Amino acid sequence: MNTLPLAPLFGLLALALLWSALFSAVDSARQRLARVRDQDRHPALDSIPEQALVLGATLGKLLVLALAALAGLHCQGERGFWLGCLGAALLLLVCAEYLPRQLARRNPEAFISLGMILRFPLYLLQPLARLLDGIARLIVRPFAVRPAVVNHHQPDDSLPDDSDQDSEKPDARTLPASLLALEKITVNHILVPRSEVDGVNLDETIEEITARLIACKHTRLPVFHSDINQVQAVLNIRHVAHLLPNAELTFKNLLAACYEPYFVPESTPLQLQLLNFHKQQRRMGIVVDEYGEVQGIVTLEDILEEIVGEFEEQDRHDNPHIHPQADGRYVIEGAVAIRELNRCLGWHLPSDGPKTLNGLVTEALESIPDSAVCLKIGRYRLEILETEDNRASRILVWTVTRPAA
Repeated sequence: MNTLPLAPLFGLLALALLWSALFSAVDSARQRLARVRDQDRHPALDSIPEQALVLGATLGKLLVLALAALAGLHCQGERGFWLGCLGAALLLLVCAEYLPRQLARRNPEAFISLGMILRFPLYLLQPLARLLDGIARLIVRPFAVRPAVVNHHQPDDSLPDDSDQDSEKPDARTLPASLLALEKITVNHILVPRSEVDGVNLDETIEEITARLIACKHTRLPVFHSDINQVQAVLNIRHVAHLLPNAELTFKNLLAACYEPYFVPESTPLQLQLLNFHKQQRRMGIVVDEYGEVQGIVTLEDILEEIVGEFEEQDRHDNPHIHPQADGRYVIEGAVAIRELNRCLGWHLPSDGPKTLNGLVTEALESIPDSAVCLKIGRYRLEILETEDNRASRILVWTVTRPAA
């Protein structure tokens, strides 16, 4: 045993420790990225098998422990054997577990890319990893929880009375469709169009800006130069409200109360945008398309309204843009969103294309709509009552009952 060379032994120990640390870091990075369900998921995530990662990290730790024990036995005999095992255990905890996992949590994508160099050893370990995983599944199969079989002929009085607990448990079948489909709805579906966005134009005089802020009903407004595509900041009116009554507002005070705008891609799913609002500590975002053109704004309240809109107890027809008529038809403003219209009236107008009723009419006619024009979309009939600025401003809409088969 005394003839063993120490230099190669410690070299193999260092390589085994590095091997184990790398596998642990890649495994932690993979778990970190697997929790994120967005469109920017790393392409290499699915190409790294989890079972092979666990097996590789475990084999590396065992090799470190064996080499450390062998080095201790070589240096100090039986006492060195136990000291080597203890030192290897501490070294593995710090350098092969806690440290690489902390680094992987801070920059998981870098470690996932680094893990591509492990594809060949992972490919070699995968058959053995699958075999061991299958053995583990066979061992735990007898302990699997089986669903309880209820005897439907048994009287209800003999069953345990846990209806109170069951009534408090959420059931996916009782959730509204808007909540279940939150991942499929994008920001573009619920944004406020740029034509309806109130803002502060810095090219106006301070008197005009003051009058606009006094009459404004919103709390946060985009600040821009001449055109909303040149958004420079966002203003919280509460920060300057005390200066408005006495006309004490100045451009300096106005700019001091502004903060950096937050831009949102129009294709962002609502579920992801809700998380982004929480991370960024924002309540309003400027929606832009792929060319950087401003399409409108989206707020946290818009997303929450999309989620809980179906829980509102008020009259479903209580909408300022929808005017019911005595004959059962509706006079609707062209700027109303189709999703809001479907939710309020229980209709099923197509919402995959245009977002507003005017856009739906323009797409169906393939031209700028004129007044006194009628068209049909499915079982819905639409008559343009009034046009303004090359768009349908008031539309009469009613449904036609389909004959029974």
